Amino acid sequence: MSETDRSRPRRRRPFRKAVGLVVLLGVIGYLVVQRESDNGASYCTASATGAAGSAGAGDVQTYEMTPEQAANAATIAAVGISKGLPDRAVTIALATAMQESALRNLDHGDRDSLGLFQQRPSQGWGTPEQIMDPVYSAGIFYDRLAEIKGYTRLPLTVAAQKVQLSGFPQAYAKHEPDATVLTAAFGENGTPASLVCSGPAPSAGDPKKVRAELVRAFGAQAKEALGAGRAGAPAGSVPEVEIGLRLKEGGGPAEARRGRAMAHWAVARSKELGIARVSYDGSSWVAGRDGGAWLGKGGGGGRKGGAADPHDAPPGEVRIFLARATSR
Repeated sequence: MSETDRSRPRRRRPFRKAVGLVVLLGVIGYLVVQRESDNGASYCTASATGAAGSAGAGDVQTYEMTPEQAANAATIAAVGISKGLPDRAVTIALATAMQESALRNLDHGDRDSLGLFQQRPSQGWGTPEQIMDPVYSAGIFYDRLAEIKGYTRLPLTVAAQKVQLSGFPQAYAKHEPDATVLTAAFGENGTPASLVCSGPAPSAGDPKKVRAELVRAFGAQAKEALGAGRAGAPAGSVPEVEIGLRLKEGGGPAEARRGRAMAHWAVARSKELGIARVSYDGSSWVAGRDGGAWLGKGGGGGRKGGAADPHDAPPGEVRIFLARATSR
């Protein structure tokens, strides 16, 4: 073989590498476009400005997750709020579930550990069926946390460890900043925060199931709010099925916290429950539009110039809309 023949493969390698790089960049670009598109992959982002532990008052922290993770985080926060527990309890619970299961409802684990918190039936946490229910598993975690005297003043690792008895107690610490962002998004008062979920609009949901899930997560307060809810638009003026929740008048910060949590709970579970839009506190979120962003009054139904929209929620109400099934 001549010297020229032996050198040819070496001259081709840069070309092959360049082609490979172009293909890789093309794939990355496609994924980015799909991700940013309202018809692309679904994902959720919690954000908070000036949350506890941030560098400064104007510092924006974010935490990104799948719809499954967002739905589980929403349930954990909702159960804590329904029990009247402080934000610190919610942060401890969220950080614990982040470490134990990455906010996934696992049907396996170390020995007989199961669920969001990797609780063990053999250690008295409940039956496997109970532990695999996120509402139950979050509830029993909070019950045992509340038994710890002064838990709100303890370092998060210490409080979580007293409940979990983990072999790696320091591992909870790394999740505290993200858990704090989630806590702010799902209900903390006084912190600018939100939860958005992007991706295609879901198929039609079942209003009975949504009502039942609201009551399971938020308890008697949701049942009362559903009973007091009133339609904010004339019958037939919107194409979706509406579920209205009316908060207690004069309920103060606690009721505002609950309303915010219910609104973001609906967004977090939109894909699973077929929720098409949510309206609360002067803003609206619409599935499959505007990158999942919350828009100001009049922006949720496509009206121009901030005009009044039949989907807008009056003060003190959360309005959840489910797309109707399309007729053939």
